[in-house]
Formats: sequence, C-alpha cells, structure tokens
Amino acid sequence: MKKLLAGSALALVAMSGAAMAESHSAGTLCLITKNNTNPFFVKMREGAEARANELGMNLMAFAGVTDGDAAPQISAIENCVAAGAKGILITASNDSVTPALIDARAAGVLVIALDTPLADPEAQDMTFATDNFEAGLLIGKWAAATLGDDAANAKIAMLDINKDNISVDVARDTGFLVGFGIEVPDLTVMGSETDPRVIGHETSNASVEGGVTAMENLLARDPEINVVYTINEPAAEGAYQALVNAGKEEGVLVVSVDGGCPGVESVKSGVIGATSQQYPLLMASKGVEAVAAFIADGSKPSASEGLTFFNTGVNLITDKPAEGVPSLTSAEGLEICWG
Repeated sequence: MKKLLAGSALALVAMSGAAMAESHSAGTLCLITKNNTNPFFVKMREGAEARANELGMNLMAFAGVTDGDAAPQISAIENCVAAGAKGILITASNDSVTPALIDARAAGVLVIALDTPLADPEAQDMTFATDNFEAGLLIGKWAAATLGDDAANAKIAMLDINKDNISVDVARDTGFLVGFGIEVPDLTVMGSETDPRVIGHETSNASVEGGVTAMENLLARDPEINVVYTINEPAAEGAYQALVNAGKEEGVLVVSVDGGCPGVESVKSGVIGATSQQYPLLMASKGVEAVAAFIADGSKPSASEGLTFFNTGVNLITDKPAEGVPSLTSAEGLEICWG
C-alpha cells in the first residue's frame, strides 16, 4: 500500500489552483470518511489509494473529526467539486451532507456512498456496503442462541453511535434486536422497542472513550447487564474496559460489527464473543473502479440482485459457534480481515 496522506483528523486537503487543474485533467476522485482514527476508515483509505494508484487516478482524501460530525465533510464535498473531481466516495456522518451531495451530482460528479447509505436517494448514485441489517441480525441470532433459554431473561445494553438515527446505526441496532428475537415496531428508528430486556440505548460515538462512558451509564442503570451490543469494535473495547473496571466482565456477551483485524483479535482473546465482519478494502476498491468507469464512458454502477445497493458481503466471526448461525473462526477471520 502507498503511504497514507499525512495529517491528523483533517477536514480538508489544501491544493493550489495549479494542482487542482492538473488533478482535474488526470482524473480526480475524492474519499471522505467519518474520521481518520478508526482502523476501519484507515483501511478504507488504504484500499482507495492502492486502487487509484493502479488505475492512474488522483485521490484526494478527507475526513471528519468525530463520527457524526458533518461540517468537515460538507466542506470536503465543496472542495472536491471545486477541484474538478469526477467522483466522490463518502462514508457520511449523517444526512446533513445531503444538500452538498445533491449539488455535487448536479455538477456532474458521481457520488458513491460507502458503508452508510443516505436516506435521500438523490444524494448518491449508488451505495457500496455491507448489508448492515444482516450484520446486526447475525450477532443478534448468535447471542440468543448462545444464551439459549436464558435469553428470555437477558439484560441488554445497546451502544449506538448517537441519537441521530444514522442509517448504519439504525440498521445494525434494529438488526441485532430482531435477530435476538425482540419485536421492533419501527425499523427506521432506534428505540421503538418496548421489551424490558433492553436496558437502554447510549451514545458511544463509535469510539473507545465513548464506549467506556456509555457502558458506565448503562451499568449504573442496571449492574446485572449480561449482553452488550456495540456499533463497532472500538466501542466494544471501551465497553469491555468499563465492565472490567466494574468487575462485571465475567459472563457478559459482547457483540459487535466491523471484523477488522484488531476486532478479530479481540474475538480470539475472548473480549468480543462474536463480530460481523465487513470488507472496507473491497468497498473502497469497487468504488474507485466505479468512478474510473464513469470517467471512461459515463456508465454508473448497479445494485446487487434484489437489493438497492451493491452488497460487499458479511460473515459472522466467532470461536464459539452457535447452532443454526453460520460463522467463521477467528483464525479464518484474520486471513480475510479488512477484505
């Protein structure tokens, strides 16, 4: 992989007017991620850079500061359009980026959502993503099957990104609950369930620090929590830290989504019971290829059969397989982590 663009959680990459003109003529695309600290997004950028280099394209990389912070992403979209980019690949922090993306499409830019689809279909040409509802469903089924009869008396902590009902957040959250066997009246929002087994939903900001705080808050509400759903593996790491600090880690099932190499190592060590593995390198490389095709002949990508998005796949990773829930071992997951 080529060396990543340098800089801490950058909001945009500065380019001179001459550089913009040069990149425009060579075929420029932009990658805009939620942040550049989560290993998932770091690998996504590596994948985009590698494929862009292979295709002789210029990649401009941008990132927000924290998950859910859209302002830096909006600035990045505007800078990409000004730079003459022909394509934008984005993991949107939330739907407030929609107007800027609609404007970008009106300017002739191909917009590919990665991992997180936008609610407004006019904001993107296509989404390349894991089926995030399926990812949640798998870990929910695994947790319920692992508990067996005890699932009827489970006490469940839900560590989401935040309260903004971001599509990826909603899909994983509700998928988990459905998989666990909990009725979810409204699959378009988080928290519509009334099942007393759900102790509560807390904001983790999809980070280690946020996971610690969210888990502490939920343990204060009910110290007997025995199932912890987390939006991603950094949040799971934080939740586990909080459980250890409280002396509550024994007998608690922690489940998550991403399946990145560090997350699979956490499955191997027993910190995470099961995680749904997705493939950010594949998302990024396929997105770059879609932009290259668009530049070449104006063609646009199509969805996978029966879906509204291009499905890049998902696998459950666990070393404690549950009957009726297909899975791979952590050893197998480490061979394909990041995709």
